[in-house]
Amino acid sequence: MNQILSPDFKRWRLQIFGLTWLAYFGMYFCRKNFSVVMPLMSRELNTSKEQFAIVITIYSIAYMLGQFLNGYLSDRHGARLIVGVGLLISVISNLLMGWMGTIGSFIFLMGLNGFGQSSGWSGLIKNLTPWFRKKERGVMMSFWTTCYVIGGIGATAFATYWLSNQNILENLSWRRAFLAPAILLLVIALVYIAFIRNNPKDVGLEPFEKDTSTKKGKRKEREAQLAVLKNGAVWIAAIMYFFVKFTRYAFLFWLPLYLSEALHYSDARAGYTSIAYEAFGFLGILAAGFASDYLYQTRRFPVSSIMLFGLAFVLFLQPYLIPLGIVPTILAIGLIGFFTYGPDSLMSGAAAMDMGKNHGAALAAGLINGVGSAGQLLSPFAVALVSDKYGWDALFQLFVVVSIIAAFLLVLKWNYGKESSEVEPETIQNRAPELVQITK
Repeated sequence: MNQILSPDFKRWRLQIFGLTWLAYFGMYFCRKNFSVVMPLMSRELNTSKEQFAIVITIYSIAYMLGQFLNGYLSDRHGARLIVGVGLLISVISNLLMGWMGTIGSFIFLMGLNGFGQSSGWSGLIKNLTPWFRKKERGVMMSFWTTCYVIGGIGATAFATYWLSNQNILENLSWRRAFLAPAILLLVIALVYIAFIRNNPKDVGLEPFEKDTSTKKGKRKEREAQLAVLKNGAVWIAAIMYFFVKFTRYAFLFWLPLYLSEALHYSDARAGYTSIAYEAFGFLGILAAGFASDYLYQTRRFPVSSIMLFGLAFVLFLQPYLIPLGIVPTILAIGLIGFFTYGPDSLMSGAAAMDMGKNHGAALAAGLINGVGSAGQLLSPFAVALVSDKYGWDALFQLFVVVSIIAAFLLVLKWNYGKESSEVEPETIQNRAPELVQITK
């Protein structure tokens, strides 16, 4: 395909970018609400940390297994179908959680929600890949992956509002924080299903890579997916993501409870203060994407490694900053988010696209996110055990060790993705027209 994009192609990929961003942004409204509700549920229902850990673990198991399955299915059947169904499953599970509202029901319904949510990342990465070239993906994904940071911020504020505002549907109490997000996600799901398309061919445009609907194309697709499974860099990224998700989901689910329990913040103050984690994370995502494209020539591993070493340093300092007041507390939480979300988004997004390419992008993203979700699975029990037995500060020391391990793993593939060795064939073939255009 000629490197000069037609106005129709530009319009469609802007639409694809916006709709996929909106879909994953919306998913967080039916994911992050549970952590906001936890402090009030613990008092009203006498729910223990161990019970919360069981619910979160069931969610994490379903999310982890769903990543592997939905990554494969999205490559096979297209993201529109798989992600669309996943969005609707998440809507239904949250409506039922708000309606039933017991710990027993949460065990099943959070599992159902986890499976629905698992369709999002790998499917939407698959959705994006055919519309963007490798050299564009670092910066593009740095903007796109803000969906889950802004989604986390918006979801936290939205759930906190419905949790704390007693003037609307007072009798529903914390159940409002499940029902309102479900209604919002339903609207987003219907918009996504109606206006998304899987690839340029679906709208009569020429794709960057050849169609795989032929017998030869299908063989190429299978070969590409096999190459993903054999790629050592994919598995290193996946193991690294195990440790990153172990840390990120601890903060995602437990930060409001930590602020409430350890620092004695009110429910509203804990909810709003926890937004700093995602707010600084937004900046971390942008910094990682731009650095990988422009400073490291599409190499994702060194940028992520450096940021993880930075994360370990801030986590080490955190217990010493908290006693100094709320401003240092917000700064510490924010920097932890900055250094977490940068490598998180880069390795699960642009790096997965680079390693999987058009035919295996969803599989690569599913493998990385699936293995990462095993860390997410262990996270709630580690938080409950360590915080109860040794205190909250000991938990941050554990995260220091975890972050250092993740950083050193990425050092093993420091130069992976160098243009000289990892450039895509179609990019080489099309550089001549691009150079001609430049000289004009």
